[in-house]
Amino acid sequence: QVQLVESGGGLVQAGGSLRLSCAASGRTFSSYIMGWFRQAPGKERDFVAVFSWSGSSTNYADSVKGRFTLSRDNAKNTVYLQMNSLKPEDTAVYYCAARDPTTTWGKGYWGQGTQVTVSS
Repeated sequence: QVQLVESGGGLVQAGGSLRLSCAASGRTFSSYIMGWFRQAPGKERDFVAVFSWSGSSTNYADSVKGRFTLSRDNAKNTVYLQMNSLKPEDTAVYYCAARDPTTTWGKGYWGQGTQVTVSS
C-alpha cells in the first residue's frame, strides 16, 4: 500500500519559514514525479512545485519562485519543501503527491495534507 505522509505545517508569522516533509512508503519512487499542491479555503487546489524523483527537472509556481525550495533524501524516501519569506496568501492545506510519468495527478497518490497558516 502506497502512503504519503506530510508533516511540518503550523502557524508562522509573515516573513517566517517552515519546512514541510513528505515521507513516501509502499513502493520505489525512483521513477515517479513528486509534487506539492495547496488548497486555500474556498479555492481550488493549486500547483506549488514539482520535480522528478531523479531530480532532473524542477518547476515552481510563479507565486513561490525564489521563496520555496524542493529537496529530497532518497535514502529516507522523503521529499521536503522549504518555504521562506512566507506571506499570508500562502495560507492553505499543503498536499504531497506522486505519480507515474505516464499518468495524471488524478490517478496518482496523495497525502492527507498539512495546514500552513501565515499570520500578518
